[in-house]
Amino acid sequence: MYSSKKNVNILTSLLLSHGIHTAVVCPGSRNSPIVHNLLETNEITCYPVTDERSAGFIAIGISEAINAPVVVCVTSGSALLNLSPAVAEAYYRNIPIIIISADRPQQWIGQSDGQTLKQANALKPNVRKHINISEPRTEEELWYCNRLVNEALNATVSYGGGPVHINVPLSEPLYEYNITQLPKERYIFLGTAVSDTDKLELLANELSRASKPLIVIGQLDADVAEALSADIAKIHEHYVLLQDNLSSGGNPYAQHLDAVLTRIDNDTTFLPDFIVYIGGTIVSKRLKQYLRKARGITSVLIDEHGEVRDVFMNLSWVIQAYPALFVHLLAAHSKQHKVNNYYQQWLTVRKAVAEQAESYLPAYSQMLAVKLFHTYLYTYKGKHSLFYANSSAVRLGNIYSQEYIHVNRGVNGIEGSLSVAVGYSLKDSEAEQVYCVIGDLSFFYDNNALWNICSKRLLKVLLLNNGGGGIFYQMKDPKKSPYCEEYIAASHHTSAEGICHSYGLQYLSAHNEEELREQMQRFVTNTEGAVLLEVFTNPNNDAQVMNEYFQCIL
Repeated sequence: MYSSKKNVNILTSLLLSHGIHTAVVCPGSRNSPIVHNLLETNEITCYPVTDERSAGFIAIGISEAINAPVVVCVTSGSALLNLSPAVAEAYYRNIPIIIISADRPQQWIGQSDGQTLKQANALKPNVRKHINISEPRTEEELWYCNRLVNEALNATVSYGGGPVHINVPLSEPLYEYNITQLPKERYIFLGTAVSDTDKLELLANELSRASKPLIVIGQLDADVAEALSADIAKIHEHYVLLQDNLSSGGNPYAQHLDAVLTRIDNDTTFLPDFIVYIGGTIVSKRLKQYLRKARGITSVLIDEHGEVRDVFMNLSWVIQAYPALFVHLLAAHSKQHKVNNYYQQWLTVRKAVAEQAESYLPAYSQMLAVKLFHTYLYTYKGKHSLFYANSSAVRLGNIYSQEYIHVNRGVNGIEGSLSVAVGYSLKDSEAEQVYCVIGDLSFFYDNNALWNICSKRLLKVLLLNNGGGGIFYQMKDPKKSPYCEEYIAASHHTSAEGICHSYGLQYLSAHNEEELREQMQRFVTNTEGAVLLEVFTNPNNDAQVMNEYFQCIL
């Protein structure tokens, strides 16, 4: 039996019509009619998550895994606001998340009633669309409710996808379940836009005529990166193409981008006269700073939304098109572009840097931990996916990973990295190991991700614990303040051992190189459920080893 609330039933029916079959649900009373309906359909798989901050990122992870929209349902009040970081991440990465929030009736907002605040547009501007579907009472209001829900569900998959917010005010009584079947609702179909390749053809021709053309590929969804890998490999053979492992797998030059830029330093002969930028964010701050030196050049952004993102401060042209379309087209035309001195100049540096970087053996540190992790990972081959947290972790991943890595680079926050990995681990493939490499601040901030569901899955967490924000020890300016260690880098003496015992994860730890090598092998080869390896290091030593790595490149 379904809820007596008509707006809830319309919403439930249209979720099914639009092919939505996965939801993350958070506890509460006001949203109970929605949660009840989602479960009652037997066609929507629901995952219970208590912490809304984690729930949003878990939904992102699930969406990445299944390549489809995912619902996040929360109760009224501040519960909705806790989703803000995850919604912003989804917005900037075009991940289709459907936020459904229960609300109090409009007349009780601002009247000192419990769990009431202004929920309409609370997530603006980081959603593709917001709708408010009050309880309909007339035929026209039923039609309006249907139309709004169709618009919102279509918006979550339009123009590359993104989050939408559906706010559902509900009056009491909430717990009446007396409707035998869902209404048959009008489904408004969204057609696929017809792509005009004329501008892309023009761009490819202009690029081939440039003396120093350069292509930058930012973060891509994993399935897009995999689908484009062959085309990207063809482009690499003829053009200077810069990327990291957020958009690539198996490209050896993506591993050492920062090291290459360190070797180049201020040599302006490597600057391009033509830039094409596709995809989302890039990790390398050095690349952004270097390409910002290029002035008076042609700089083109290909973006499915047609938005202006002038990350290199020299943008001259925005083409609204799917980046994949251009990659396919350029790969087909790449042989027309003859390899020139500019290409050879980059290739020579890349090869030299790759050889030096791979021969560098770091002392005991977070860098050694990540190097050994990837060494063992590729020795004991098995089906797996890699997730990295932001800051130092993802930078180490870009040095040593030989494959695509997932990371929350939409807004680059420390929150939600573990939750996304947990969400991804919930997909049906029991054989796939999900590894999450994460720093201590990110882990302890987000450890509620382990609360409800992770111990049932093959999740493996490599926790790099150097007692604070280690990246601040690698930067010169923060250390100028006497308050850096305690307040800026947030130093601490916390361990994850108790958390693992509470949540049912197997716990491993390492305090020196001998323990690290022994425990890393156990960590990678373990197939008996969720496990966490905590590697304790000193932040000053970590900074020194990273500095030595870049010094060996010079």
